[in-house]
Amino acid sequence: MARNYLHVFEEMNSLQYRVNKPKDMILLASLLVGFFLIPLSGAFVNHSSRWNEIRSITGQKISRQSPLHMKIPGQLSKKVIVTGAAGRTGSLVFSLLSSDPQFDVVGLVRSEASAKKLMAKTKCSLEEVVITDVTHMQFEDVGDDSQQNPWPRALDGTEAMVICTSAVPQISKLSVIKAMLKIPLNILAKKKAINFRDLVFKYKPGQYPEMVDYVGQKKQIDFAKKLGVKHVILVSSMGVLDPNNFLNQIGKDKRGNGHGDILIWKRKAEKYLCLSGLQYTIIHPGGLVDTESRKMELVLDVDDALMRNEKKSISRGDVANLCIAALTVSGGKSISFDCIGKEVADENNVRSPEDVLKDFLETGKTADYRLGPASY
Repeated sequence: MARNYLHVFEEMNSLQYRVNKPKDMILLASLLVGFFLIPLSGAFVNHSSRWNEIRSITGQKISRQSPLHMKIPGQLSKKVIVTGAAGRTGSLVFSLLSSDPQFDVVGLVRSEASAKKLMAKTKCSLEEVVITDVTHMQFEDVGDDSQQNPWPRALDGTEAMVICTSAVPQISKLSVIKAMLKIPLNILAKKKAINFRDLVFKYKPGQYPEMVDYVGQKKQIDFAKKLGVKHVILVSSMGVLDPNNFLNQIGKDKRGNGHGDILIWKRKAEKYLCLSGLQYTIIHPGGLVDTESRKMELVLDVDDALMRNEKKSISRGDVANLCIAALTVSGGKSISFDCIGKEVADENNVRSPEDVLKDFLETGKTADYRLGPASY
């Protein structure tokens, strides 16, 4: 039976910043056990009665007369594409946009399974889902004649794109078992409960970081330019300046061979976006956690300065809210920043993502892409 590998992996990713207390060790052990016990929840509900309709909006087979519906009759909404819309962060961004009358949202997914998952999560309409693999699109010979476009008509008129795609590794069960067996001994020896470098991960063929986080995101940026998109929001990751970051080792063997370096490929894609001529907002979240949004004060900075903090996590919902804030308060400015959440005494006094981002934009700070190894 399929397992929710992504959930367990991302929780362990957030814990890599703070596994130094007994409660964190216990949580980590429970996550490792959960790797075997958590089945993929009812994402694949039965939509068979409506599924043939979805086939009409896949790839070039889409009906050219299927525009998206406005939220409010007569109101001109900003059309936004969310790529990776079926993912855990992408679906939150999609849901927020879908419920906001300022926006007309289109969820871009790669497969029928992902479309079913998105529809089950968000209860969205068929008109809001498009199945197409951007990485396989060819734009070089596409002229100004819209009839030549290799994309669905429902994507025409898009003003902004939110990129939430990322390579997702699979973990070796054997390496998890070995790690679990070592936890009691490591605790007694006053060592870290687990050495993440002992865990073995791999990516599905063609779904490794270079293809998804670099080639795939470059294609999405090229696609945005062809569509006439004005603003691209890219959800990346904090820690990109450290080539020895644990995340870069995922997908490699002990000799360093294999498909890894996810943060390096993300950084390359960011640079490509910066040079694209499009307005951009690049968001580097710390460790993503599934806690309630708007309960922690958002802290923004640049160039991995926040990596020095003891706690470097952020609610996934807060990242989604920052994406929406970028669409509403950026004012034509391009920016690249890191973000984490900070505990506050009174949750009722937490500033909104819009206010936090607006204030940060006024500082003029943005990531320095001259930093990092030359290989970036």
